[in-house]
Amino acid sequence: MAKKKKMFVLDTNVLLHDYTCIYNFQDNNVVIPITVLEELDKFKKGNDLINFHAREFTRELDKLSGDSLFNGGVSLGNKKGKLSIETGKPFSEDARQSFPENTPDHRILAIAEYLHLKNSESKVVFISKDINLRMKAKSIGILSQDYESDKVQNIEEIYKVINTIEGIDDSLISRMYEEPEGIPFEEFNLKIPPTANQYYIFKGNNSSALAYFDPLHKIISRVIKQKVYGIDPRNAEQTFALDALLRSDIQLVSLTGKAGTGKTLLALAAAIQQRQKYTQIFLARPVVPLSNRDLGFLPGDVKEKIGPYMQPLFDNLSVIKNKFSPTSKEYVKIEEMLNSEKLIITPLAYIRGRSLSKAFFIVDEAQNLTPHEVKTIITRAGEGTKMIFTGDIEQIDTPYLDRTSNGLSYLTDKMKGQEIFAHVNLVKGERSFLAELASNLL
Repeated sequence: MAKKKKMFVLDTNVLLHDYTCIYNFQDNNVVIPITVLEELDKFKKGNDLINFHAREFTRELDKLSGDSLFNGGVSLGNKKGKLSIETGKPFSEDARQSFPENTPDHRILAIAEYLHLKNSESKVVFISKDINLRMKAKSIGILSQDYESDKVQNIEEIYKVINTIEGIDDSLISRMYEEPEGIPFEEFNLKIPPTANQYYIFKGNNSSALAYFDPLHKIISRVIKQKVYGIDPRNAEQTFALDALLRSDIQLVSLTGKAGTGKTLLALAAAIQQRQKYTQIFLARPVVPLSNRDLGFLPGDVKEKIGPYMQPLFDNLSVIKNKFSPTSKEYVKIEEMLNSEKLIITPLAYIRGRSLSKAFFIVDEAQNLTPHEVKTIITRAGEGTKMIFTGDIEQIDTPYLDRTSNGLSYLTDKMKGQEIFAHVNLVKGERSFLAELASNLL
């Protein structure tokens, strides 16, 4: 007996999160409420990635339908289900009494309810990134789920602390100091084989060492503490982060950790230290207005509107500049880089269309990006470009992302084990005792 197909009804935010989502429901049927298309219309214009997703989804629909109608649905591909558009439907009396306001969300719910009541033989599932709307759907008897195709399953594994291996033979640790070229990893008899660019803290009875696994040569070598452009690493994780940032064979780095652990500061210092290797240094972050209010409500021109969102990046630059005298060559060099646009601090949306060849590109607050947005950014990397993504997965400012579905978690999960990728989770806050206490307790 053939397995009955499910029917998935998609909310607007799912399409804006991933415009290719319609292909991720295997051989089941997908329904787009007509109200969703109305909402997508409002997002078509603009330069942000969310506007790009709206336009791309519309193109996908056009490509699927061609000159035919959506009546009866169109095929999503070989051995896949069908895609259909469902027009507006009236609420049942119970739903109308529960949701009297005529909002787009409620019109989408009305369509989902109609399909649920009409298709008693097929399971109807409402898919939304909006938790509250999912609760509303469940309250009127509609099965509702989050969009989970890009969620990270082993999140705790990704964000664990650096491996500390005890019981390492002191003679091996001594050799790490004497043989900077490294030691074959087999000699360490590690219980779990190392992954590419993995960092360790090795401890013997009388000695210890910070270590790094080189996936190309299959060796483990000592990580040396380095001071970069006035910034001194204060703990093992910061030392590892700088090592990854300075290694030319590592092209992609993700740095995670709570506020005050030094993620952005270390990335910026490493970028300036290596300025001669790159034609430009970009330090960017997504602009996520507080309380989901648009930038338009702020006074002033564009520069004045985005100023408050970019200020934390300028603060990090000030920390580095203040390590030097205003008359020093290091201080002057930073000023020259800003004036000549060798160093650019900007909202992420403003670099669209710019060449990213031979660039050192830092994306701050990457936890506020979707997996698809992260993919879009990385796939624009040209020859000689190094990309750094930093963020705190516990401080997400967008309503439809969480610690398992944001782009930073997705990137770290999917890239783990690749020879050109390294990840360091910074644990200890170094901003101040007060900041560390607040981060842990509040």
